[in-house]
Amino acid sequence: MTTSFVGRDSELDEVKVASARHRLVTLTGGGGVGKSRLALRVAEQIRGRYTDGVWWVDLSNLYDDRLFTATVCDAVDLLDHNPRAPVEALCEWLTGREVVLVFDCCERVLASCRSLLSELLAAAPHLKVIATSREPLGVKGEHRIEVAPLSMDEGGSGDAVRLFRERCATAAPAVSLDSPGSADAVAAICRRLEGIPLAVELACARLRESSLTEIAERLGSRLDTLVDETMWPQRHRALRTAIGWSHELCSPVERLLWARLSVFRGPVEVSDAQSVCAGGPLTAHDIPPLLERLVDQSVLQQVGTRYRMLDTVCEYGAMWLAELGEEQALTRLHAAHFATVLAESEADWLSDRQVAWYARISASHSDVRAALDHLIEADPVAALEMAGRTGLFWPCCGHLHESRDYLERVLALDTPKGPSRTRALWALGITLTLQGDHHIALRIGEECADAARQDGTPQSQLFAAHTLGLTHLMAGRPQAAYDVSHQALTNHSTSPPSGAPQLCCMVIRTFAQSALGRLAEAYEAAIDLRDLSLRYGEQWARSYAFHQLAFIDLLQGRAHDAERHALAMLTSKHIVNDNLGIALALDLLTGANAVQGNGIGAAHTSGTGNTFWRMLGHPNRGTPELSEVRDQWELQARKAAGDDAYNKAFRNALNDDAEHSLALVLQSPPLP
Repeated sequence: MTTSFVGRDSELDEVKVASARHRLVTLTGGGGVGKSRLALRVAEQIRGRYTDGVWWVDLSNLYDDRLFTATVCDAVDLLDHNPRAPVEALCEWLTGREVVLVFDCCERVLASCRSLLSELLAAAPHLKVIATSREPLGVKGEHRIEVAPLSMDEGGSGDAVRLFRERCATAAPAVSLDSPGSADAVAAICRRLEGIPLAVELACARLRESSLTEIAERLGSRLDTLVDETMWPQRHRALRTAIGWSHELCSPVERLLWARLSVFRGPVEVSDAQSVCAGGPLTAHDIPPLLERLVDQSVLQQVGTRYRMLDTVCEYGAMWLAELGEEQALTRLHAAHFATVLAESEADWLSDRQVAWYARISASHSDVRAALDHLIEADPVAALEMAGRTGLFWPCCGHLHESRDYLERVLALDTPKGPSRTRALWALGITLTLQGDHHIALRIGEECADAARQDGTPQSQLFAAHTLGLTHLMAGRPQAAYDVSHQALTNHSTSPPSGAPQLCCMVIRTFAQSALGRLAEAYEAAIDLRDLSLRYGEQWARSYAFHQLAFIDLLQGRAHDAERHALAMLTSKHIVNDNLGIALALDLLTGANAVQGNGIGAAHTSGTGNTFWRMLGHPNRGTPELSEVRDQWELQARKAAGDDAYNKAFRNALNDDAEHSLALVLQSPPLP
């Protein structure tokens, strides 16, 4: 939250006591009453009590149940690289952990929350849950706390007035609230708004153009007159009045932008708003200042370069979008825009903008999913094309279950054969391989190769070679991986490179060469790949070039060079948020530290690496090519540090926050 927390001392104490006594505490109440803010404050205050921390699960962007479990996995950093059901993975991840999960906006997917939490609480005896919902979840053992509006004292004080004063100091610092008349007007406004925090904040935002007396009078005359009773029940009359009045006082183009922004599922970049919301009286040039204006009026909140709309305010905008008759048109524009974003990201992948595209696609994840869902129903050909383009981003960033779900759905649609279908098969093949489902991945890879032969494009041939080569490599067939990648590169590589699939095949061929013991060829190929990547400014292929350099350095006794290259890989993988790559780099760094006699450093990198492998669903597992020497490295590190010191450093890293532990590794300079 970007603003301060006001009052609610007794509620804070009540929730903290309840969360200590009960395994599931649900904060209920109407929209805008402050459930999420209260839950967040509690989470901040109890975080230190739980060994494995407090994790926030934001469900406000969901619009159906399909992606619920994947959203929960993402929230707790469980990037499960297994084909098993996500619920099973969550249960295993939580078993034995002392952790609190805070589920926000459960009313969005009430039945799914009820089912999942019943399973998780049964599987993980040390798990605690705090939930916010407009209605109880109905889970056995649930303890419900109704969140009331902010307090209002008879004397015109209380938390509601404190909130008004604090927000006024920010929204309209020139307005004085100290005179008797002003104090009476503030108290009247807060009473009429029933102490609902969101309603109070919306009223404060109007102080720039209206006096306290005017606000009090207008609110009093508008109760029960602004919004359809069927959508906003009587008990929410103060909130609907505040939102309706705020909407009424907006200019026509501000109201239009408010309505059109409701089509987004997550925080919005200015460029996204311009592409989707412009039209008619609302021009793209108008949108940036209008976004700022809606922030000033508390309709939007600014988070970095993005803008988000509170759930209740978004619902109001969606209602007006439907009233305007634009709902379907905006949904189509939204889907087309994010399909274009994926196309641009793929075309720009081999460039110094690659990292920015990874961040962009990650930040737009909810909207990319919404766009795909619409296109699957409305335009199967466009859905197939868009889903295939997620293959450069979703598997790398750990969205394997979602990737598999969407790709299997689009490939089941009635669409013509061609490059788009080949690309989607490629994306599904690498997703399955990274999940460890090698048998099905090989079948999909062979289907991709058949499709590539039929459409005949060089890009398709390279895509097919990459997915087949990756499957062969991960299944322990390096000669087959080399053959398929080398043949594709011989027949279809270009200079300059044609794009991502060419570099992907170069990575596979290099890994296969080293796995076959052709270390000199592999080292030279890795240097060529590194230099090519540096020339274009991309990070993904470069990181795997560094992996091979570090791996071969270790095999050939150049531990200091191995450390330098492993740190370079770790930096690249961290930049693109590739947790599998981070785990791989930490394995290599552990070996480099151990061989150089840095036992404490090896313990720390090993513990941090185990944290990332556990997040990936592979506890205590690393890369196959290092399995034979990992035990040897641990013995060397223990000998250098001593068993007690090694165990302490390992446990500290394993139990530390993953990002903090990783930051310590990245800040450590290589040994001289």
